[in-house]
Amino acid sequence: MTNRYFDLIDQTFYFPQEGFDIDTDGCLMFNGVPVKHLIEKYGTPLKLSYLPKIGYQIKKARNLFTRAMKSMGYTGKYHYCYCTKSSHFSYVLEEVLRQEVQLETSSAYDIDIIRNLASQGKLSKDTIIVCNGFKPDRYKQKIVDLINDGFHNVIPVLDNTEEAFFYEEHIKGKCKIGIRVATEEEPNFEFYTSRLGIRHTNVIPFYQEYLKDHPKFELKMLHFFVDTGIKDTLYYWGELRKAIKLYCEIRRDCDTLTAINIGGGMPIRNSLGFEFDYKYMIKEIVHSILQACEEDEVPEPDLFTEFGKYTVGESGAVIYSVLAQKQQNDSELWYMIDNSLMTTIPDAWGIGERFILLPINKWHNEYRRVNIGGLSCDNSDYYNSEAHEAQVYLPSIPKDDKEPLYLGFFHTGAYQDSISGYGGIKHCLIPAPKHVLLYKDEKGNIVDKLYQPEQTSEDMLRILGYS
Repeated sequence: MTNRYFDLIDQTFYFPQEGFDIDTDGCLMFNGVPVKHLIEKYGTPLKLSYLPKIGYQIKKARNLFTRAMKSMGYTGKYHYCYCTKSSHFSYVLEEVLRQEVQLETSSAYDIDIIRNLASQGKLSKDTIIVCNGFKPDRYKQKIVDLINDGFHNVIPVLDNTEEAFFYEEHIKGKCKIGIRVATEEEPNFEFYTSRLGIRHTNVIPFYQEYLKDHPKFELKMLHFFVDTGIKDTLYYWGELRKAIKLYCEIRRDCDTLTAINIGGGMPIRNSLGFEFDYKYMIKEIVHSILQACEEDEVPEPDLFTEFGKYTVGESGAVIYSVLAQKQQNDSELWYMIDNSLMTTIPDAWGIGERFILLPINKWHNEYRRVNIGGLSCDNSDYYNSEAHEAQVYLPSIPKDDKEPLYLGFFHTGAYQDSISGYGGIKHCLIPAPKHVLLYKDEKGNIVDKLYQPEQTSEDMLRILGYS
């Protein structure tokens, strides 16, 4: 019996597999790229973004949806939207737009990115812009300005009924509109219903009493999103059926309603043992929509998805060096790395997210169970379990070995930068609030002073590479 790390992986998983292989020196290749060469060139810690993977993911999903629709005689069109909040960086948006996809926004600052891309000729006024989320006045005003400036395919998706009144007052001509339906949460969740969207029982009354025959609005899209993602579960299929049924009820009375948006949530690989039948799930989604529409004798809708994590997640990686190993007791060995796990992959710390963890070198060394410790002094700065089991195994490091062990966390391309506050950006590009200092002057009076104003869009666009 052999105890080499390579043999552990080879016997446990199908290996090599898509995106991962080792070269003749026993070092990891990520999408055909020798990672150790990059380490030797740039050092660690190191963040990688393999941009061709973005286009590959888009083409893969688009092909699966269009083939499923064609095989069933589904007459609606498929539209792939990129969910910008997954990663707002200019290099991501530019790569996405090369694939001729549509976009989904979630904050006012997203609209500034839309403007910037349009000014550079990378996005046209024909691009479909689905505007989602709860919208403060600043966000709503920027949506209005886009529509008034001739972006005729902007679709504000109403998160609440009051939102429509703002558009009625400020939009000059006609505009397309969407409705987000609040989904029920999973039975084990803390809440019964999502905080986002309009209550299911209020959607039809709102359409009948306000939107129907409204001279300014054209109801175009019904939107729903299951927070836990697209899964082959009774819960997911139940929520999908409810949304389709609601579409059919409204569609019988509304010729302009031609689209249903199933949101995002397509999973990505978080383990070498990850299994998800994309082809089956997509065929079942298309079939469910088609079947419901045929039973209710309404035209099947154009189908929108808003894939963000799926689009960009598998393009990213973070590479570290092991600085030292510490045997803290008889059973716990720590590999101490050269950065903080909490700040570079915060999802692993905050919500227990798991990523593909692989060594870059020493694949032919024996393996052993370890804990990975981050560089910060916080006791939560560690990683000690994989998605397929509650332990981490990595190559051993002989005491006389002069070469460090390098570790990589892969498929980290979505959300990690914004949640960790990379360069000063925030999740959904929600700006850092203004900061006011309070102190006492020489007379003992309380004095207030603005220490830092609210973060501006110019600040964010500069960090993200747009200026």
